[in-house]
Amino acid sequence: MNNAQMTARVGLFFILGLALLWVVFESLGSGGLFQKKGYEIATRFDNLQQLKTGDEVRIAGVKIGTIRTTRLAGGQAEAVLTIDKDVVIPDDSRAKIALSGLLGSNYLAITLGSSPTPAAPGALIASDPTADLNAILAQLDGLGSDLRGALAGLSTAFGSEDGGLFKRLDELVSQNSENLSKTVANLEAITGKIKSGDGTIGRLVNDPGAYDELVGALAEFKKASTQAATFIAEAQGVIEEVKTGKGTLGTLIYDEKTGEDIKATAANLRSLSDKLNSGEGTFGKLLTDDTLYRDVQGLMKKADCALDGLSDQGPITAVGVAANALF
Repeated sequence: MNNAQMTARVGLFFILGLALLWVVFESLGSGGLFQKKGYEIATRFDNLQQLKTGDEVRIAGVKIGTIRTTRLAGGQAEAVLTIDKDVVIPDDSRAKIALSGLLGSNYLAITLGSSPTPAAPGALIASDPTADLNAILAQLDGLGSDLRGALAGLSTAFGSEDGGLFKRLDELVSQNSENLSKTVANLEAITGKIKSGDGTIGRLVNDPGAYDELVGALAEFKKASTQAATFIAEAQGVIEEVKTGKGTLGTLIYDEKTGEDIKATAANLRSLSDKLNSGEGTFGKLLTDDTLYRDVQGLMKKADCALDGLSDQGPITAVGVAANALF
């Protein structure tokens, strides 16, 4: 092998090395060597959460682009997306950072909107906040600490030096065993009486007739309560009519003219009674003056004598005799 061939081979390996470096750089830097041509849009987050250049952009789990670059913009993190040219994204679509798995890498998920207007190249679409995995792990760690504390408290309560809760329960049962035995015996006696039909509850449980009587009494009570409710409703109706001035009682209570008439009638009756007591008028004299009574009594005696003398005389003579006797 001469020097010319050796030089050519070295140059060829050098060119192949440069090409390989370029392929690796493009693959790692832009997410792929042979990417589809597309258009760019952007979205912003408070925290990209390890989202980096080259990560996938998906819709419903289907890759439709990649993250071209990330940068700061207005106090937020902005991700510039390269979307395949044959994919149309409405301008009201929303972006969200998602996980491929618990230990997987992040990707950008886009939820399509309903707007008929597609997002123009360079447009900024809205985003939804994403839970931070680190914050979730911190909360889980705090929950684990609380759980360990609770378990430690339970362990102390159940297994302390003085015997714990179980020992105290055992002592409580031991100290009250006699009372518990008596209580159980009383319960057995009560259940025995109920089973044999003694007492009201026993009759209700064992005697169908007592149950029927109780049901009948409840029905009568229900009927009486219904009648009472009806009576109360009717009484309320009467009270409402009285309040509105209807009927005789309502007129007497609320009609001023009727009230004045009653007052005038009462005054007239009182005046009439006063006159009768004082002997004024014919009725007053009849009640207080006995002269008229004596005159009437004498006249009745004369009429009686005249009727005795008419027994044997004719009608005309009788009339004349009666007139003479009277006048």
